[in-house]
Amino acid sequence: MSNSIPAGLRKLIQCSQTQDGKAGSVYMRWSWKLGEYAGIAVYVHATFLLLIGWIALLHWIQLGTLQAVISGVVFILLLFGCVLLHEFGHALTAKRYGIRTRDITLLPIGGVARLEKMPDKPVQELWVALAGPAVNVVLFIALYLFLQAKTALMGYLQVETGMVRGSLWERLMVVNLFLAAFNMLPAFPMDGGRVVRALLAMRMDYVQATNIAAGLGQGMALLFGLLGLLFNPFLLFIALFVWIGAAQEASMVQIQSALGGIPVQRVMLTDFRTVSPDDPLERVVELILNGWQQDFPVVQGGRVMGVLTRSDLINALAQQGLDRLVRDVMQSEFEMVDAAEMLENVLPRLQACACHSMPVMRGSELVGLLTMDNVGEFMLIQSALNAASRRASRQGIV
Repeated sequence: MSNSIPAGLRKLIQCSQTQDGKAGSVYMRWSWKLGEYAGIAVYVHATFLLLIGWIALLHWIQLGTLQAVISGVVFILLLFGCVLLHEFGHALTAKRYGIRTRDITLLPIGGVARLEKMPDKPVQELWVALAGPAVNVVLFIALYLFLQAKTALMGYLQVETGMVRGSLWERLMVVNLFLAAFNMLPAFPMDGGRVVRALLAMRMDYVQATNIAAGLGQGMALLFGLLGLLFNPFLLFIALFVWIGAAQEASMVQIQSALGGIPVQRVMLTDFRTVSPDDPLERVVELILNGWQQDFPVVQGGRVMGVLTRSDLINALAQQGLDRLVRDVMQSEFEMVDAAEMLENVLPRLQACACHSMPVMRGSELVGLLTMDNVGEFMLIQSALNAASRRASRQGIV
């Protein structure tokens, strides 16, 4: 256990859960599913429509023709197709190392691939980080060869504006080169920053490597912010993303390091209630009002059948009142954890778990419940005890 609690622990725990109690789903709200490939769901955020509308309006104002508007919209869609392939480069490379990607979400500022965890070995993280920019380099080469062979193809889509000159395919080729170069900037947690962290972690402690990379990333964020104030306001959004992302990931790595060597059974809740699939929702409401528990394992015949979360209960009550059973509302797809597993390995799964709570098993027996709130309380208590021990040591008591 580390000697002090990482800064911003409570904020991280709150940020890891949305208001509906689903961990890690900050990008999923207001998103629509486009499809799925290799078990990875692809979503587009609602704000993406604002980007499409802005591009269409900008081309109409500048050129005033429907052809210009269509060309602009087609280009931005193709651009984000390249961004999607970039994210799949990360995801499929991570899959080779046994790391699952829950989903990919397209946002106006780019794409976000939600890996369940980062690779354990620095060399694996290096390849996962390089895979995305490598996809853009391959696309650049492919488009270059295509244009060399078919210089006249798609010429009818050629549009010249005050912003960018050249055919649609030429612009797409250049943008892929830009995407590869931009993502390789050492601005952690961007790809280039992760490459720096991986290289440093080959020679030093992982937490120390993360802190150095995060500091470098926040320095780059300040540079982005300055350039944004002087030239392009869009860089301010990039600066904010890099600054917050670097700070949060550095704190999370410190948390995982602090939890090293601690089994789940030391942190789990052992005083908890369960419900049956055939229980009415009224009973669950009574349990919530009469106690502290918010999420409930659903057990039948000694077997865990699902998890009923507070958010799912509230949504069901708002839609249909009390006239439903637990089996109609519970989540039947859920994560379970063994009591002997190490907490640092379980934490990423807990954050990604849509149930917010994980039943803890010892063999086939349900022995506890693990929540992010309890992990936070455990660390706060341990931090206070460590602080008292250090204070007593300085005073010569121990």
